[in-house]
Parts: sequence; C-alpha cells; structure tokens
Amino acid sequence: MTGFAELKNDLLLRAARGERVERPPIWVMRQAGRYLPEYHEAKGNNDFFACCRSPEIASTLTVQPIDRYDGLIDAAIIFSDILVIPQAMGMTVEMLDKKGPHFPNPLKSPTDGQYEELMARKVDVGKELDYVYQAIGMTRRKLKGRVPLYGFCGAPWTLLCYMVEGGGSKLFVQVKTWIYKYPSQSKQLLQKIAELCVEYLALQVKAGAQIIQVFDSWAAELSPTSFKEFSLPYLRYISKHLTTRLEELELDAVPMVVFAKGAWYGLDDLCESGYQIVGLDWLQDPADAVRIARGRVVLQGNADPGALYGGKEAITKIVQEMVKGFGGGQQGWIANLGHGVTPFVDPDNLKFFFEEIHRLATIDSRPSSTI
Repeated sequence: MTGFAELKNDLLLRAARGERVERPPIWVMRQAGRYLPEYHEAKGNNDFFACCRSPEIASTLTVQPIDRYDGLIDAAIIFSDILVIPQAMGMTVEMLDKKGPHFPNPLKSPTDGQYEELMARKVDVGKELDYVYQAIGMTRRKLKGRVPLYGFCGAPWTLLCYMVEGGGSKLFVQVKTWIYKYPSQSKQLLQKIAELCVEYLALQVKAGAQIIQVFDSWAAELSPTSFKEFSLPYLRYISKHLTTRLEELELDAVPMVVFAKGAWYGLDDLCESGYQIVGLDWLQDPADAVRIARGRVVLQGNADPGALYGGKEAITKIVQEMVKGFGGGQQGWIANLGHGVTPFVDPDNLKFFFEEIHRLATIDSRPSSTI
C-alpha cells in the first residue's frame, strides 16, 4: 500500500477505533450511484457490471460524491457490487434495467450438477477480481488522501440467497427450501463463500482499502434461530480469519464493519461477532441500540433513506433524533443512512443531510440549551 498520499482526514478511522472525536464522521451507502447526474455521464453506454470491471470508470464513480460534497463526507466506498463473488465462482450474473440482478441459471438443488461443479471448482479471487483491486489502487491515487476508502463484500447468507433465487425475491421460496431441505449442503456452500470473502477482503486491503464492510442485505429473511445457524457463524468466520489472513500478508489490521439489514434481534450477538463496527438499519431505535451495544462496538447508521424525499424539515428532524439517540455523536457513532441512497433522491437533499450532521453534532456548534 505504499505510494499513496498521506491521509488528511482520519476522522472516520479514529471514530472506528472508538476514540472521542469532534463530530461523528459521515458517509452513506450507495453514495456513488444513480441519483447523481454525473454518474450517468461517466457510465455512458456501459452496463452496470462493465462499469465495475473498468478500474477507470469504477474509480471515477467512487470519487464523484467526494468531489460533489467536498468537505462534508468522511469516507469513500469503492464502486463495485456484492455479486462479483458469484461471478468469480463461475455463475453468470446480469444487471437488468429496472429489475436488478438476474442469474439466468441459478442453483436448483444439490444434485443439479452446477452445485457439485461450484463446490469442486478452485476459485482464484486474486485473478478473477483483479479489476476490483486495480480500481481500489486507482481510487486511492485519485482521492489524494482526502478521505479513507471502504472495501466491501456480500455476506455468505445474502450471496446464497441470490445464487438460488436467481435475483431479488419477495417470498424467498428457493433459499428457504435449501436451508430447510438441504441444510448440510447449504452450509457447505456458505462455508466456501465465507472462505472466498476472506481472501477477497484481504486482497482489497492489500490494494489500498482502509476499512471494510460485510453486507448481509437479506438477513431479515431469517428467524433469530435461523440467523444463528445460517448467517452468524459465517460472519464470525470472516472477521476471525480476515484478521489472520492480513497478518499472513504482513498487512496492518483495518476496522471491520458488519451490516445485517433487518436483523435487529441479533444486535447483541453481532456486538460479539468480531467486528469493531455494527451497521444499523432504520428499524432500530438508536437509543435502544446504544443500550444493547454497551460500548462494545461503534455503531453506524441509521437514518431512513426515505426521509431524504421529505425535504429539509424532515431531514433536520431525523438528524436531531439520531444525534440524541446516539448520545451526541462524539464517541461510538458513524453517521449513515439505514440502507443505500435510492435513485430518485435529490442530491441537494443529501447535501443538506450532511450539513445537518455537521451543524447539529459538532462540538461547540450545537445550538445552546435554553434551560
């Protein structure tokens, strides 16, 4: 990771270590994305995965919100997708306009031939996903030390969902069939995915990622009992073995974030899962989360992304609620949304969200009490 500019804004990394800070750092999931006019200009006629596979385009898209919101946000996140791991495993994944990700040939059963092939295949994520590492290095150079860079991957459970459902789902019939009818084979595949996640994240750190996040986007589809069986063990595997793998590569440890969307019931377990930061969606009350976490981890989140459609008054209200719920924001909190920015958000409303975090949660700039 030599040759990169010295980091000028380390606020987020200090907060991630649990240090007291002058204000909560802020960034948002999907901050590089379709809501920005400049995204469409840079994307051109390329499809989504072509943009991911182009280090030049991916790095340009990653840096766009840092340029637009100069001085307001404290991290970048590499432009990529969680489904690059199934692609590296040999599965075809397409991004269909207005529909989202699509697997033309999803896994049908453990005896469908494809399952055995996937389990037997030796996957070299260093080779298959080299374009991601190139994009990370290129992004670090373009950032010039302005903010740290997040790398990320999808959690094994969420990737399994996509691989057997063939895309997003409302009922999750196929993946529920898998875990309840073929639990052993499901766990074997989850373990294989977890091992690939470890190597993929380690190589992202080697390429220049300064913090990593694991996205368990479909965690809410599991009951508390099923979460402990089919998600949590593999999240723990990643955190434990990534630390070891970085040591083997003679790389410094980086902060690790786990974001299990909808798994509000699992917060206590997630605080003991080996990650320094736990991401929250908007279904969790900040004050309740702080009470459950008891200072064991830093919390990240958790404004409802829909509030950005409500205008300035709604945005101010939700920021005030977060600042109060997270105890003022000088320790233990990275401000974020509870999920990603949606495509129709006005970029100026997001800017106001950032500005309100600065105004309401910075030491010596908060409104004085009238009491």
